[in-house]
Amino acid sequence: MYRYKQLNSWLLTLAFCTMSMGAVADALAKHAENSFDADAISVIGDRVADWQIANLNDLSYIRNPRSGDFDRRGWQHGALYVGLMNWAGLPGKEKYDEVLRQISEENQWRLGDRLFHGDDHLVGQLYLHFYNEQEDQKKIEHTIRQFNQILVADPDGNLEFAGEHIPGVGQSCQLRWCWCDALFMSPPTWFGLSLATGDESYMAYGDREFRATQEYLMDPETSLFFRDSRYLDRLDEDGNKIFWSRGNGWVYAGVVNILRILPQDHPLREYYLGLYMDMSETIAGLQHDNGLWRVSLLGGERFSVPETSGSAFMTYGLAWGLNNNYLDAANYGPVVHKGWKALAAAVQEDGKLGWVQPVGFAPDSVFETDSHLYGVGAFLLAAEQMYRAAAGSH
Repeated sequence: MYRYKQLNSWLLTLAFCTMSMGAVADALAKHAENSFDADAISVIGDRVADWQIANLNDLSYIRNPRSGDFDRRGWQHGALYVGLMNWAGLPGKEKYDEVLRQISEENQWRLGDRLFHGDDHLVGQLYLHFYNEQEDQKKIEHTIRQFNQILVADPDGNLEFAGEHIPGVGQSCQLRWCWCDALFMSPPTWFGLSLATGDESYMAYGDREFRATQEYLMDPETSLFFRDSRYLDRLDEDGNKIFWSRGNGWVYAGVVNILRILPQDHPLREYYLGLYMDMSETIAGLQHDNGLWRVSLLGGERFSVPETSGSAFMTYGLAWGLNNNYLDAANYGPVVHKGWKALAAAVQEDGKLGWVQPVGFAPDSVFETDSHLYGVGAFLLAAEQMYRAAAGSH
C-alpha cells in the first residue's frame, strides 16, 4: 500500500474553513426553493469538494477498499482531480487549484507506474492543466517521455479482454484501450499533449486508438459501449444487453473532455461531435423516473437503485451540450434538471456524496453509504456545468 505525505496544513485550512457548517446550512436552506440557483450550486459543490479533500488521507469510508484507492497517481484520484480542476475554474474557486498544485508537486508531475495502461495516463490531464497556465516544461516532461515510449512500441495486439496476464499491465489487451473506461482516462491526455506541444503525433495516436476501441466495443444499434469483450454477447436475466452506467459515463464524459479542448475548426471535431450527439440521444431517453440512470442502462426495475457516479457523468455531458447549444433545451433541459436535482439530493449533511457504486467493471450493488473519489469527480463536473448554466457563464 502506498504511503503519502499530508498536504500542507495551510492548504487544508484554505480549502476547508472558508465557510462554517452553519453558514453552509443557512445558504442551502436559503436556496432550497430553487436548486438551480447559482449560489446554491456553488455551496453544494464546495461542500462535496471540501468533504472529499478533508478525507484524502482517510479512505476508511470506502467499502472493500483496494490498494489502488490509495494511489495518488491512479485513476481513482485522477478522476477526482479532473472534476476538481474544472470546479476550480469557476469564479472564486481558486483555492482548489492550490490543493491540486500541491498534489501535483507531491506526485513529482509523474504519471502512474504502468507505461501502457490507460488508467495511469489520467493524472496527466492535471499536469497539462497547470502547464497550460504557465509553460513550465517539468510539468509534462514525464508525460512526454512515457508517451514517446508508447509511440515507439506502437502496440497492435487484439482487443479481446482475455488471455495472458502481464505484470505491470494487466490483461495483455490492456497494452491498448480494450475496456471502455479507458476512453475517459487516456485520450484527452494524448489530445491535450499535442495541443500543448504542437506535436501532432500524440493526437494522431489517441484518435486512432479511440476509434479502434469504439469500433470494437460500441453497439451500433444504441451508440452505447460494452464495458469490454466479455459483455459483447452477454444478456441479463431479462434478455437485455448489459451496458454499465459508469462505463458509458466514462466514455461520454471522455468525449466531452476531448471536445472541450479541441479548437472549433479542428478537423477531428466533427467526428467526436457526431459520437457525442448519438450518445446524447440514447442517454437522455434512458433516465429513470428517480432522475438518475440505472446501473445497467437497459436493465429493468431490479436495477433501479440510485447510482450517482454514472448519473453524474450523464448529467455533466448533457448539461455541457445545453450550455454550448448542441442540444435543444426543450428536449434535454428537463432531463438535466431532473438529473441534477437527484444528484444534489444524494449529498449528505456533511458533504459526503452517497450512492456511488464501488470500483468494478459491471452493474453491481450500491448503497446510500457508498462513496468514492471518482464519484465526487463526476459530481463536480456536473456541478460546474450546472453553475455555468445558472450564472450565464457558458
